[in-house]
Amino acid sequence: MAAKRITTPLTDDIITGLAAGDAVLITGTIYTGRDLAHARLVETLEKGENPPFDLAGAIIYYVGPSPAPPGKPIGSAGPTTSYRMDKYTPALLERGLKGMVGKGNRTRPVLDAIRKHRAVYFAAVGGAAALISKSIKAAKVIAYEELGPEAVRELTVEDFPAIVVNDPGGRDLYEEGTARYRKEE
Repeated sequence: MAAKRITTPLTDDIITGLAAGDAVLITGTIYTGRDLAHARLVETLEKGENPPFDLAGAIIYYVGPSPAPPGKPIGSAGPTTSYRMDKYTPALLERGLKGMVGKGNRTRPVLDAIRKHRAVYFAAVGGAAALISKSIKAAKVIAYEELGPEAVRELTVEDFPAIVVNDPGGRDLYEEGTARYRKEE
């Protein structure tokens, strides 16, 4: 099956067309953020202030990239484990975040928030950091520069490869795969 091409910002129409197991190629703008950046984003929202980027329709990629080599926009950019952001994610989804990219399972509160706010969780392939970085055409720090690799970056991506793990209908690719494997044993 061919990958679905999607562009950012994500809309309800785009998200409705995605299902757990779909391969996608994302083009547009995505943002980076890990634990410390997420804590600051939520703190900013709790203060009633605007975050450093518009959350409406946005995708956050859980990555702490390595420094960019000469002539490249970014260094190695592989996904980090997503559950470390789970305590912050429902608040961001409530404010309009529509997509997250990382690796690993999500907790029940995040899965419930994905359904409630019609969002999607994508997996990027761990171990494919060099391949992923080739789809990143530009990168610039837009907030929390003092956090180094964990600063929030705005990435311009073209055909960024990912797989839909959790869709807004409640399907979970990891659970489905595990159930299928157990049936085949």
